Formats: sequence, C-alpha cells, structure tokens
Amino acid sequence: MSKRVMVVDDSRIVHMQLKKILADTDYQIVACYQSGEEALEKYGEVEPDLVTMDILMPGIDGLETARQLLKAHPHARILMVSSLAYDDTINEAHDVGVKGFVYKPFERSQILESMSHALCDA
Repeated sequence: MSKRVMVVDDSRIVHMQLKKILADTDYQIVACYQSGEEALEKYGEVEPDLVTMDILMPGIDGLETARQLLKAHPHARILMVSSLAYDDTINEAHDVGVKGFVYKPFERSQILESMSHALCDA
C-alpha cells in the first residue's frame, strides 16, 4: 500500500521534481499546496502519511505551519525540504517536532531515504 504524501512548497518546480522522483515508488503525492495556510486548512481532508514542507513561503512560514499542524495533529509526520540550511533553523525544526530535514537542491536517494526515516516510527 502506497504512502500518501502532501507537498507544501511555493515552488511548482519542487512539486514537479517530487512527482518525478516518486513516480515509481511506494509514495503517492495526494496533494500539493503553495502555502502554510492551505496545508493547515486541508490536512484533515487529505490525511497524508507524510508532509514535505518548505520553510520560506508567503504568509505563514514552514516552521510555524509545522508547529500549528503538530499542535492540531500530533501524529503528523513532517519532513522539511528547504534551502534554508542554517544550524539554528535545523535545530528549531527539530524542536518543533519535524522528522527530518532535506536540503535543496536534493537528490532522489536523499529524498527517499529521508522519507523512509520520517515514517519508520509511524
């Protein structure tokens, strides 16, 4: 049974890259959103197994979105995917409760390994 993935990133290029990478895997992208607000609004309807989330987005940033999402849905699995790869940002992401951090630009193996790790305790 495939794992349902919600992609939250304001870049359509990232959406396309992830769709291509995940095409022949056990992961299925079930929703793509370009803002934290959309992700918060739709999470309950989509019920993904995993959320990939950018940090820098218009409106609510990815860290605040993750914070609010985990408060409302404590069992959510979130993988940050961002070019904002500073130690303090990574530490804050882990403190919020995300399951991993992937740096942009990313490689196929890197994404797949991080997704598997994020879901291993699910």
